[in-house]
Amino acid sequence: MRRLLVESPGLLTTVQDLGREGYGPIGLSPSGAADPVALRLGNLLVGNGPGAAGLEMTLLGGSFAFPEGAIIAIVGADFGATVNGRLVEMWTPHTLPPGAKLNLGHTKNFARCYLAVAGGIQVEPFLGSASTHLLSGLGGHEGRAMRKGDVLNLGVAEIQPRARTISQAVLLSLKPRRILRVTEGPQSDQFSEEAKHSFYRSTFRVSEESDRMGLRLAGPAVMADTTGQMITEGVPLGAIQITPSGQAIILLVDQQTAGGYPKIANVIGVDLHRIGQLRPHVEIRFEQTSLGVARSLWVEQEGLLSKPESLFA
Repeated sequence: MRRLLVESPGLLTTVQDLGREGYGPIGLSPSGAADPVALRLGNLLVGNGPGAAGLEMTLLGGSFAFPEGAIIAIVGADFGATVNGRLVEMWTPHTLPPGAKLNLGHTKNFARCYLAVAGGIQVEPFLGSASTHLLSGLGGHEGRAMRKGDVLNLGVAEIQPRARTISQAVLLSLKPRRILRVTEGPQSDQFSEEAKHSFYRSTFRVSEESDRMGLRLAGPAVMADTTGQMITEGVPLGAIQITPSGQAIILLVDQQTAGGYPKIANVIGVDLHRIGQLRPHVEIRFEQTSLGVARSLWVEQEGLLSKPESLFA
């Protein structure tokens, strides 16, 4: 069996797939790749099914050795990847010879880079998924981030990958954006028109305290009108909660599954993967749209991703 050896783990590198849906009622968030679109494209490039597990790296990449060689693709944020000291192109498969070493540095643009490997990362599934849930210490490789000396087994690709590259037009259409489209939240009526106007016209900065649970935003306080306590209820991915101090928090893939803060808005489906690429200090804004438009955009994006031949240059 082919292996991947972790020589340097980077800042936060975890095994992730597309997550485990359906366990919110028992308090377990889906986890999975913070940018699932990037991982899906990476798996497509190396001949895997869309849900195969890869490595997610955050802000700073790691160093990895492949004793038996491998076929890989680097997708997501640009971490300046090199193989045996030579730069490698992103969004295209590469065949690595036995003994090859892959190095990734600091991000040059967005927050997260993904390493897709033909055959996928092989770990024991937890509730049907290989994704790492850091808070509970479950899933992935021993329920934790990578450490120096870790050894990961690689599987066998479903199909033999071809030498092809994701087109620039497709990458542009899926590119992370700093104006996030949102629909009205279930407690939007708890905010005055003035507070909502401030929310939509203001610029917010992603805080350094952000993580896979959520993005904490620095900016103008957005205060709810209510003085009472809200009954705790289920919360979806992309919900924008407002704390009693007026701080906005966008819930990400390791979110809590229930909460008692009012939700002023919710990021639409096609922009959820873009949340995962927002790094600290980036400034963002919100743009309200309708459920109908959000649904149409989602259908359009999924239609694009389900037609592989239209994705390549």
